[in-house]
Amino acid sequence: MGYRSASLDELGDGYGFRKLRQPLGVTAFGVNALVYPPGAEGVHHFHDEQDELYFVHAGTARFEVEDETFELGPGGVVHVESTTPRKISNAGDDDLVLLVVGGKGGYVGRDGRLVDPADLEKRQALSRGEFR
Repeated sequence: MGYRSASLDELGDGYGFRKLRQPLGVTAFGVNALVYPPGAEGVHHFHDEQDELYFVHAGTARFEVEDETFELGPGGVVHVESTTPRKISNAGDDDLVLLVVGGKGGYVGRDGRLVDPADLEKRQALSRGEFR
């Protein structure tokens, strides 16, 4: 199958990890969602090899990375290199929902191709921030 879809609600309930990789058939990178209740403290950790990208979907995340502490709300994104210690906690009064993507091995370059060459103008417009 070329794709799979799901919702976080379908993949679990309550707080903690929502494993996404296996149910969605992802093999190229690691991916999970995390749901923290208000005030929940994360775990100070690092990885041997895997960088992580955190996307704040809902709530307010407090990141403690190296000697810095900062908060990000919905739409916030942060990349942390593998061996850099980090701790992510819920700094808000609502549930915190994070998407966490992990990987190793680097960028593969721009390898996207158009299915229909007639879409080239539309793709170029999107690159300029124009929607048609």
